[in-house]
Amino acid sequence: MKFAVQINVSPYAANSGLDAYYFILAALEAQHEIVRVFFYKDGIYHAMRYASPPDDEINLNRMWSSLAEAQHIDLVVCISAAQRRGLLCSDEAKLQGKLDVDVAPGFRIAGLGQWLESTLLADRTIVFA
Repeated sequence: MKFAVQINVSPYAANSGLDAYYFILAALEAQHEIVRVFFYKDGIYHAMRYASPPDDEINLNRMWSSLAEAQHIDLVVCISAAQRRGLLCSDEAKLQGKLDVDVAPGFRIAGLGQWLESTLLADRTIVFA
């Protein structure tokens, strides 16, 4: 089965992002396919390169980056939601006159068209809010 996963909540506001992460691990273990993970609304905070939770807390940003690298999962951040919250990719950072890229490794910024494509390719769509 193919899944498209959307995450709408900040990693520090609720456990939804962690639940999504473990759902994806379980789905992959069961030989299912993850078409794409789309971070929308406050979910874009999962992609913050410089998030630094205390050592005794889960670093979900790093976990997502590692998962993307190990499993070749497409982690897409909504460009509109990201810009509203100050999360910039390299192209947008240059346009805005910023010196640094804020997007963590393994994530990329794209539009809602990527999410729509995911829902068309997937057998099931799951939203973690």
